[in-house]
Amino acid sequence: MNNKSVSLNSSPPPQDGGSGTVDHELVITSTFGTLLSVVYVLGVSGNVYTLVVMCHSIRFATSMYISIINLALADLLYLSTIPFVVSTYFLKDWYFGDVGCRILLSLDLLTMHASIFTLTVMCTERYLAVTKPLDTVRRSKSYRKALAWGVWLLSLVLTVPMMVMVAQTTKDTPDGGVKRICAPTWAPLVYKVYLTVLFGTSIMAPGLVIGYLYVKLARTYLESQRNSAVSRSGKRSPKQKVLIMIFTIVMVFWACFLPFWVWQLLSLYRTEPLKLASQTHTCINYLVASLTYSNSCINPFLYTLLTKNYREYLKNRHRSFYRYTSSFKQRPPSLYSWGRSASSSNQFEFNSETLAMGTLK
Repeated sequence: MNNKSVSLNSSPPPQDGGSGTVDHELVITSTFGTLLSVVYVLGVSGNVYTLVVMCHSIRFATSMYISIINLALADLLYLSTIPFVVSTYFLKDWYFGDVGCRILLSLDLLTMHASIFTLTVMCTERYLAVTKPLDTVRRSKSYRKALAWGVWLLSLVLTVPMMVMVAQTTKDTPDGGVKRICAPTWAPLVYKVYLTVLFGTSIMAPGLVIGYLYVKLARTYLESQRNSAVSRSGKRSPKQKVLIMIFTIVMVFWACFLPFWVWQLLSLYRTEPLKLASQTHTCINYLVASLTYSNSCINPFLYTLLTKNYREYLKNRHRSFYRYTSSFKQRPPSLYSWGRSASSSNQFEFNSETLAMGTLK
């Protein structure tokens, strides 16, 4: 498949059987194996910490918290495949059976789609919070949880074909031995179509949606802040910082996964095989795999900055709300009662989200 372990196992064997080639292979494998091990330790530690902190606030079920929990969970599941991949790097064989093939490669696709779909939901929620704030406030806790489950269900549906078509097979090695690999069992054309669809669902379609939303948001902010004090001061508002951090997480995702997809699709659509040395081919396989895993290692640091900016954003909203309502206390009772009823739908969100952020301090 397009995946790390299959790319590793299906890479061309060394053309030279001398000790120099073996030494180079060992250096390459040791380097990337060590790198992935470091990524595993850092990524698991960071995402576990993120989950622990976020779960303290899950009872408030704001959309941001639920999305970050989904992202951290997807990263943890993705990182859990590293020990299997590293052991395969060193052993040059697959020892985890047919079930291991299906689970490992399916987890890759499942977590990749869950991450990008969750990021798309986050961008959509922020867009609606700006353009339709009252509708955003009315969304219930059950709606947000159902949306999170829907993201995982859709990701699972896209992953099921991989579970079905991948199986453990064997191939002969130049030295007369037998090597076990994970390989697709479908016809090459069907397999190519399936991978193309996965590229569209994990990169192209979410990219178009997120790009459209951010263009619309940029126009909205330019219009609303053209003559505002925030615009004149040259400082970014907390709400802008939240959107910038979400956009940063999206860009890091693409930077880590796009080279992997380009490398896989290139091998699928080229009419002639790439004329690369064995060590070069292996290095590229290892490099694109390491990039995808590094995304799960970088994300916890971005989540920390995101929640910090989000906490600042909510704190300012909380203060603005009370400045707004306190102004009615100096007006006639009829006007004050109207203002209180008009803003009552927002008060619950401000209070609950601010209390939720208090647990993160």
